Amino acid sequence: MPQRQTLADTIGAWWMWAGFFLFVGSMVAVDLLLLGGKRAHPVTFREAASWSVVWVAIALLFNGLLWWYLSGTVGPEVAKEKSLEFLAGYVIEKSLAVDNIFVWLVIFGYFAVPADYQRRVLLYGVLGAIVMRTVMVFGGAWLIAEFHWILYLFGLLLLATGIKMLVFAEKQPDLERNPALRWMRKHMKVTQSFHAERFFIVQQGMRYATPLFLVLVLVEITDLVFAVDSIPAIFAVTSDPFIVLTSNVFAILGLRAMYFLLKDVADRFHLLKYGLALVLMFVGTKMLIVDFYKIPVLASLAAVGSIIALSVVASLVWTKSKAPSF
Repeated sequence: MPQRQTLADTIGAWWMWAGFFLFVGSMVAVDLLLLGGKRAHPVTFREAASWSVVWVAIALLFNGLLWWYLSGTVGPEVAKEKSLEFLAGYVIEKSLAVDNIFVWLVIFGYFAVPADYQRRVLLYGVLGAIVMRTVMVFGGAWLIAEFHWILYLFGLLLLATGIKMLVFAEKQPDLERNPALRWMRKHMKVTQSFHAERFFIVQQGMRYATPLFLVLVLVEITDLVFAVDSIPAIFAVTSDPFIVLTSNVFAILGLRAMYFLLKDVADRFHLLKYGLALVLMFVGTKMLIVDFYKIPVLASLAAVGSIIALSVVASLVWTKSKAPSF
């Protein structure tokens, strides 16, 4: 019988939680003021690439500091285990976030959102994702602590989602049939055009939503849907709430920069969706067999990294083979 897990089973002391949330708040402020500034303007590829490197470096620095602290307090074995769990969770969440970006591209393309106005929507999207995932992490940790068998449901959910993603990888979301969008158009007064980065305006004494508000709602809904997949995925690696939340949030913090980095080259990674589907299926299977065979974290990290790397390489080769020759 597996040992019963409790919410107290975490390496996160109260000051670590407090320091982490303070750090996240500071980083969001930096993201708001520096990645986009106070004026609307399109984020360049160079700017997005620079910030993507910064966010990854910060995550790795945090993991290094975590390893250093744990080595001196609870020993090198625990430090190695927790740092590997963080790294594996970070890689999984960062990988799954790519599919989120693909859907964002469809939403922005459908509404023809000018590049100048996309950054504000994505900022609120990232903030919403952090809040939703924080709630879901603690909820998921409580469920696993109280009902160990919930891991099997999580595993089945991930396995089913991976199979569905594999089958429908070529299908684009049909926003015309989206129930949330249809409800908003039916029950809200919406302007025909954008009004800079504003979500609401007042015309002739009446309050109108702008198309940018509809985009924001769809982005937040997308965040929620993908959180349902990604949160169970990381619980297959670790049940420590501190590791789950920190790896999740660090992956999300760089999401906006990664969007601007990939938006013009997304078509080159056509096969990446298949790789993401295989990742979900692998993680789901790992969760289903956890009580019979526990796949080492390092092996999980290697498997996920290999799947993503192979799908990226295959995408580039496939794109090159399809390119017209002159």
